[in-house]
Amino acid sequence: MALLKKINQILLLLLVLTVCAILYNKVHQVPSALKNETVDLESPEQMEEEIPVVICAAAGRMGAAVAAISSIYSNTEANVLFYIVGLKTTIPHIRRWIENSKLKEIKFKVVEFNPMVLKGKIRQDASRPELLQPLNFVRFYLPLLIQKHEKVIYLDDDIIVQGDIQELYDTKLAPGHAAAFSDDCDLPSTHEMVRSVGMQNTYMGFLDYRKQAIRDLGISPSTCSFNPGVIVANMTEWKHQRITKQLEKWMQRNVEENLYSSTLGGGVATSPMLIVFHGKYSAINPMWHIRHLGWSPDAHYSEHFLQEAKLLHWNGRYKPWDYPSVHTDLWENWFIPDPSGKFKLIRPDS
Repeated sequence: MALLKKINQILLLLLVLTVCAILYNKVHQVPSALKNETVDLESPEQMEEEIPVVICAAAGRMGAAVAAISSIYSNTEANVLFYIVGLKTTIPHIRRWIENSKLKEIKFKVVEFNPMVLKGKIRQDASRPELLQPLNFVRFYLPLLIQKHEKVIYLDDDIIVQGDIQELYDTKLAPGHAAAFSDDCDLPSTHEMVRSVGMQNTYMGFLDYRKQAIRDLGISPSTCSFNPGVIVANMTEWKHQRITKQLEKWMQRNVEENLYSSTLGGGVATSPMLIVFHGKYSAINPMWHIRHLGWSPDAHYSEHFLQEAKLLHWNGRYKPWDYPSVHTDLWENWFIPDPSGKFKLIRPDS
């Protein structure tokens, strides 16, 4: 009996030591999925909430994404994680640009977007073919590309941020809302700009009310539209409401019935979002989306107003890396030249 008791004690001691060793390894081992990441798991910033920001890097306008990222990174102390979305052919270029410039300090992940998901969903009859580029539809597929975050910011590439991105991230979404946008009638200071260049800011400018399918929606054509170039999204609600499936449905219907097109106000990406999110979105602070800077090479905002703005958006044909365009100095402050020399600014003296 004494010998058996001794053996039991030894076995118990070995069991305790084994359990301790397992617990030690679990606490101190770096997960294999993170071994190639540049993030220091012990750094204080990892204890902060990450702010995921999605920006597309498209061929021919990659400098836009660089300027946008540069402006965000330079104006915040927040723990921002950039998701840079590109096509297979463009990813090496944007990665080298970042890694060989002062942006090498940012936290980022490059995500490849497969344009095959759009097959059969886009009409090929737009007057502005650039609006049909695959990356223009990345915003429809956020939960498929960004999976570990509850809340995500999506930004068009033709923006710069002058405020702290933390403030935009803190935008409150009402219960049941999958996204927040800026209403096109939200800021009186922009109304004169809208009128002066003949822009549309109601559903009439985006949907073809001659079509029965549009009239059946029961949405007044005078309803104020919103701009999906800046989005704060709740991924749980997005997936629960199957927003992506709803958007794809209206893309498919447009292919079949030509319910809207880029010859109208906002192209093929805005229109399905106006339908799906009608009456079901929260509001972004208007100063966090001052837009229409790219609508006309002759229309200007006051310098004081632009200085107060938190985010500037050159939506429209006239981009700040091209010529002609307006308020290019504000954009160029954040531009970082391409180390490879492939992307060049277009200026009157160039």
